[in-house]
Formats: sequence, C-alpha cells, structure tokens
Amino acid sequence: MSVPGGLDQRPLLLVVVGTDHHPFDRLVRWMDTWAREHADVQCVVQYGTSAAPQACIGVDYLAHPVLQELAGRARAMVSHGGPGAIMDARRAGLMPVVVPRDPALGEHVDSHQQRFARMVGARTMVRLAETVEELDSALDVALTGSRSAGLDDDALRLHGSTAREAALRLGALVDGALRSR
Repeated sequence: MSVPGGLDQRPLLLVVVGTDHHPFDRLVRWMDTWAREHADVQCVVQYGTSAAPQACIGVDYLAHPVLQELAGRARAMVSHGGPGAIMDARRAGLMPVVVPRDPALGEHVDSHQQRFARMVGARTMVRLAETVEELDSALDVALTGSRSAGLDDDALRLHGSTAREAALRLGALVDGALRSR
C-alpha cells in the first residue's frame, strides 16, 4: 500500500479531495484541526493539488485500487462532492461525509458539487457537511456507527448494484439536479 509510514491499529478515517486541478485547502485544514483533537483516530488525506496536511498522513494521489483498499479498511470516509468518490465510499459500506467544493472560494469552476451534494444529502445518501461544525458533527456520528450505519434499504440497493447500474442511477440523479436548477 502506498501510504507513507504505513498504518497502525487505530481506526482509520480516509479523506479524499479528488483529482481536480483546483486546490481544496479548506478541507485539508479542517481535517488537520480535527486530527489534532482526535489522536485516537488515524487520518489519511488524499490531497491532490492542495497543500499537504500537517497532522494527517498525506498522499497527493491514490491509485484507484489503493483508494478502494483504504476505503475497505476505513471506519469513515470524507470526500469532496464528486459522484465517483461518493460511490467508492458507499461500495465499501460507508455512509460518506461529503464536503462539496465551493467555487466562491476557488475550489471549483461552478457550483455543481454543492447542488449534487445537497440533493443526495436530502435523500440521505450522504452526510452533508458544508461548515466545519457540520463536519465535526458528521464525523462524530460516522465514527461511532457500524460500517453500514445510516444506510437505508434504498441506499443498500444502490450499494448492492453493479458498478454500471450505480453509475447510471447516479447519472440520472445528476441530470435531474441539473435540470431543476
């Protein structure tokens, strides 16, 4: 596994900002602050073009098989608002905590992540966190529950779908969100 320093026996929190060229420094800073206050949890941050984390283990990019392996080992996962990362978490049996990128902060080109994350959050497919307080609260819940805690029957059907079925369903949700704007 390509995680610097390896992993220990503490519960694992995986954070992914994705591969977009816009930095997502806000989420990395939030996670560093959180990790300093929660030394009992090991935090791995895939930070892309953002500044590297200081209190968390940082990896700029993860090969998809490594990301899947880490998600499978993680107690909880935080992601940007991209459908692929959300599905990786759900495929691993996790209810992802989603912090969508904000274009007003230079984190993306438009607000599609915010719109999508709010839509899937309203359908209880993710735990939406748009503020640091919401992130802290969502992590408290995510780290105390079981791997599939909070996944209702509809969510589990989506989780149990083939990758193609899940991608088609997510595509339909994104299309619906874009049409409604």
